[in-house]
Amino acid sequence: MDKIQAEIQELNSQIQTLQKERAELNQNHIESPENSSALAIAEAYRRQARENPEIAAEIQGIDNAIAYLEKQKRRKEIYLFESLSYSQRIAKQKQELEEGKKFAEIHAQRVNELAKELAQEVKLLKACADELSPMYWHIYNKPFITGFKTISVPYVRSDGEVWRIVNRIV
Repeated sequence: MDKIQAEIQELNSQIQTLQKERAELNQNHIESPENSSALAIAEAYRRQARENPEIAAEIQGIDNAIAYLEKQKRRKEIYLFESLSYSQRIAKQKQELEEGKKFAEIHAQRVNELAKELAQEVKLLKACADELSPMYWHIYNKPFITGFKTISVPYVRSDGEVWRIVNRIV
């Protein structure tokens, strides 16, 4: 960014130097009274260009150089503006991301708390089933509860950058 700003300052300096040079060339050779009409001023410039073609060519070259340098300066200013806008957008997105991560962390902690509670409840239910299953089989000829081998609860973990939801078997 600083390099581009320095280049823009250098272009401004070159443009100002050329504008001063152009003004000096015009001042030395165009003589028109203060109260001259627009037509008289235009005629004075035309006459000066006819009488001094080298100076006219030099002024034209200076005008072309100024136009080119201003075009370069505009390109660099646009690039600088877009770069600043991009960096500002990135900064804003990072801020939103950090706020969102804090919000998600609250939910992840809550999921883990609920998972711990659910795992405890499932274990208590399994203990009940283990106690009641023999009697239930004896009376009804079928199991009381099935599927305890594959019971799992969600758990959120993070390595600092990536969050992952895993299933913990109870």
